[in-house]
Amino acid sequence: MIDTIGRDIPEGEERLRLDVEDGLGVLTLCRPRKLNAWSWESTRQLGLFADRIRFDDSIRAVLLRAEGRAFCAGIDITAPGGAITGRSGAERARNYYEAMRWVHERFRVFAELPQPVVAAVQGYCLGFGFELALMADVRIAADDAVFALPEAQLGVAVDAGGDLRIAREAGAGWAKLLAFTGRRIDAATAERLRLLQQVVPGGDLAKTAHALAAEIAANAPLAVQGVKRGIDAYADAGMAGALDRVAMNAAITLTSEDSREGYGAKAAGRAASFEGK
Repeated sequence: MIDTIGRDIPEGEERLRLDVEDGLGVLTLCRPRKLNAWSWESTRQLGLFADRIRFDDSIRAVLLRAEGRAFCAGIDITAPGGAITGRSGAERARNYYEAMRWVHERFRVFAELPQPVVAAVQGYCLGFGFELALMADVRIAADDAVFALPEAQLGVAVDAGGDLRIAREAGAGWAKLLAFTGRRIDAATAERLRLLQQVVPGGDLAKTAHALAAEIAANAPLAVQGVKRGIDAYADAGMAGALDRVAMNAAITLTSEDSREGYGAKAAGRAASFEGK
């Protein structure tokens, strides 16, 4: 396959990097100075790499990792293209809905890769970062990792299905508690809730996650991929319809006055005052 990804990502604008070695595709979030904050461009690049990985027979497993002290601290509110416009409130909501469907399409390609994905998480894993980690098949975290879905504190809905995946893994009650409050949990709590499969000291994260991904890659790829498809078909029953509802909820809240108040309060370092409009 001809690799055109390098031509599709301008030099200096890399949000992710893919290295292929010994049957592993190592996908790295590579903006440590921004705490690997997520953006529309990050989503576009994730889709490009997912398409490359999907059809590369030399990649038998994927290791999802991040550079720096954080896995991903959430949305990059300084990123260009963040504000979607429209001639009316209805048109703006519609445009946000289509934008979120576009995001879901690219995330779905990643989440449904035939190859198993092992996520190695350290530091902050918030918002979109948490949602991305939840798309992995197996999650290993350093003992300093911190997880949260803080969207409700900003006046918006959870955008990419992270609350649904928490409900799948930990139960609806925990999904609601974490999404309703935006409360942060540590790695030990996330492991207790079955959102992580293993917690290790920070110095052991890289080698532990790499060893697990390599162990998976050494097994028969047709068997491993068949197992993944079968389990996902069972675990994700109803996910597509629920994600469409998520996209609509995101569109409504992202165009609300509450979201403007939430982001403004966050920037000003004050408590938000929401009015439900």
